[in-house]
Amino acid sequence: MQFGIMMRGQFPQGDRVADRFEELLEQARMAERLGYNSITKGAHYSTHPLQDLQQIPFLCRVAAEAPSLRLNTGVLLLPLHKPLDVAEQLGTLDIMTNGKAIFGCGVGYRDIEFKAFGTSRTQRGKRFEENLTAIKRLWTEETVTMKGSHFELDEASCSAKPVQQPHPPIWIGATADAAIQRAARMGTCWYSGPSDRLDIVAGQVDTYKRALDGEDKPFPDEFPVRREVFVARTREEAFRVAGEPIMNKYKAYHAWGLGSSRAGKTEELAQSFEDMARDRFLIGSVDDVAEQIIKFNKRVGMNHIVMSMHWPGMDVSRSMETMQLIAEEVFPRVRQGI
Repeated sequence: MQFGIMMRGQFPQGDRVADRFEELLEQARMAERLGYNSITKGAHYSTHPLQDLQQIPFLCRVAAEAPSLRLNTGVLLLPLHKPLDVAEQLGTLDIMTNGKAIFGCGVGYRDIEFKAFGTSRTQRGKRFEENLTAIKRLWTEETVTMKGSHFELDEASCSAKPVQQPHPPIWIGATADAAIQRAARMGTCWYSGPSDRLDIVAGQVDTYKRALDGEDKPFPDEFPVRREVFVARTREEAFRVAGEPIMNKYKAYHAWGLGSSRAGKTEELAQSFEDMARDRFLIGSVDDVAEQIIKFNKRVGMNHIVMSMHWPGMDVSRSMETMQLIAEEVFPRVRQGI
């Protein structure tokens, strides 16, 4: 089992982001000291009223503070970009980390982002597949000639080929069946998101396995799942401290339209915190959270958990307390129980 932390890098209006950035660097150093395996940075544009930091420059800087950790773009919104740029940016990250980059990518769901980059929701699947095909070729071929719907490569080369061969792991984030099937076809592995209940994830795993069978591919050695995680000495304290910050974040997700590709999903994100947390978030005492992680592992085979432990408006000291509790007390319980 691998344990990673998700660094959103999102902060309320009025926060001095330079100060918050220094806190994130301290969290990265702490993750290194405590034996975590990875750091993930998400990506969104135009996040008003939240302030946000962009993922690739952030991860390049974090690499200096946590040199042993894998660094994941989870997820880069691939349809918004051009493949040569992404290939060289991720190749640079892999070089700077000596082969520790993970290429987490997905299609996105926010119209404001699609419009700002001159595309639309209806084009996202096609652009994603064209871009990913081109990126793989740029990483593995000397020169590439390929014409897509929004780019043309004319004997183009990637000037920063990654250290990992044939390329960094490609984690494709997805919740809709068609996107999970795409992950089986085009990715190293499917990357399950944070907002589906365990029973839904189990059904998605069945979809993924069938798609892998159709491609004559084995189930991957690494199965990453992202979850909202918070640990305190008691269950009551964990719910009290984490409840409001998590719900504020999910209200933003709901307003942004997360889950709109699946019937009923957006309504799920408008539930009470107690209903939202059940079989979805990993929150409680040390024993509670260890049992919940083991339950996920045994039910769906998840073996790399990417944990969000900080949400806009939460004091960073509480997140760091949780990081330490998880490393010192949850890690050994989970590893003993699986």
